[in-house]
Amino acid sequence: MVRKARLAGVALCVLTLFGGVLTSASASPEEHSAGPLVLGHRGASGYRPEHTLASYELAARMGADYIEPDLVSTKDGVLVARHEPEIGGTTDVSARPEFAARKATKNLDGVQVTGWWTEDFTLAELKTLRAVERIPQLRQRNTVYNGRYEVPTLQEVIDLSKRLSRELRRDIGIYPETKHPTYFRKLGLELEPKLVDVLTRNGLNRPNAKVFVQSFEVGNLKALKSRLRVPLIQLTSASGAPFDFIDSGDPRKYSDLLTPAGLREVASYAYGIGPAKDQVIPRDAAGNLAAPTALVGDAHAAGLKVHPYTFRAENNFLPVNLRSSANPAEYGNLFGELSAFWAAGVDGVFTDNPDLAVASRSER
Repeated sequence: MVRKARLAGVALCVLTLFGGVLTSASASPEEHSAGPLVLGHRGASGYRPEHTLASYELAARMGADYIEPDLVSTKDGVLVARHEPEIGGTTDVSARPEFAARKATKNLDGVQVTGWWTEDFTLAELKTLRAVERIPQLRQRNTVYNGRYEVPTLQEVIDLSKRLSRELRRDIGIYPETKHPTYFRKLGLELEPKLVDVLTRNGLNRPNAKVFVQSFEVGNLKALKSRLRVPLIQLTSASGAPFDFIDSGDPRKYSDLLTPAGLREVASYAYGIGPAKDQVIPRDAAGNLAAPTALVGDAHAAGLKVHPYTFRAENNFLPVNLRSSANPAEYGNLFGELSAFWAAGVDGVFTDNPDLAVASRSER
C-alpha cells in the first residue's frame, strides 16, 4: 500500500529536465518563483549595457526569474538580441569606418530613422561590433563596459540560460520579444519561423517550458498560437496602435485591446498582457503616482496575467513623488513604486534592476 502511494505521488509529479534542473511539468510559470515574476528587462540593463550576455547573466545572478532578449534579424536570417534593428546607439558601429557606407535612412513603422541596421549586416559582420550603453547620460557608470561585449544570438542567450540554470540550480527562463515583425516580414526576414525553429531545436517548444513570447503586434501572436506551445504575451503601449493594425487599416488602438471586451479577445490567443506601467497605475497632473486603474482586475477576470514594464531606479523614470532629487540620473524610491504595483495585484514586472525587484518582492 505504501509503495502504491509512493508510485502515485511520482506519477502526479512528472519531472522534466531544463538545462539540468528538475522542475514540475505541471507547474505554471508563476509557480516557479516565490511570488510575482521578476523579469530581467534586457538583462540587468541598469548595471550593464543592455542585451549583452553580461547583462543577462547578472540579471540571473541577481535573482531574476526570466531574462528578456528583444529579437531582430541579421541579413543572413539569424536572430540576435538588440532593442531595435537600428544599432547606432547600442553598438560602436558609428566609430567603424569600414561600415560608414552602411548608414541609411529607413521607414520603421511609419517613422523615418537614420542609422545602421541589423538587416544590412551578416552575423559575422555584426560579431565584429561591440555593445555600448544606450543612455550614457543617465547610466554613466555603465559606459566603463563599452566595447567589451558582443551582440549575442538567441541561441547564445538560450545556452547561457541553460548553463546558469545548472549552476544556480533553478530554472532561468527566457522571455523573447519579436521586434517590428511587420517590418521584417516585408524585408523577407520573417522572425517567427526562425524563433519557432530555435525554440524547437532546444526542446523549449513545449508546455511548461520556462518561456514566454511577447509582441507589440497582434497578428503574429495569433499566428504563433498554432505553432508554439509556450505562453504568449500581448504587449501594449500607453498610446498608439499595433503597427500591423495601422498597416492593414484596422482602426483599433492599444486602448481598445484593454477594454473588458478587448481583453477577452486577447485571452483567445494570449496568456497575459504586458502593459506600460502607467496603464496599471497612472500619474496625476503633477506627475505623482495616482490610484490604480481597473486594468489588473479586468485582465484577471478575462483569465490573463499582467506583467507591466518598465521599472527603473533612476529619478528620470520614477513618479515625481518618488524621486530623491532633481538629478535625473540619481536613484529614487523604486521600492515605493514596486510596492504600489505589488499591491495592485500585478503578476510580474519588467525591471532594469532585478536585485531591487527581488528584494522588494520578498518584503511584500
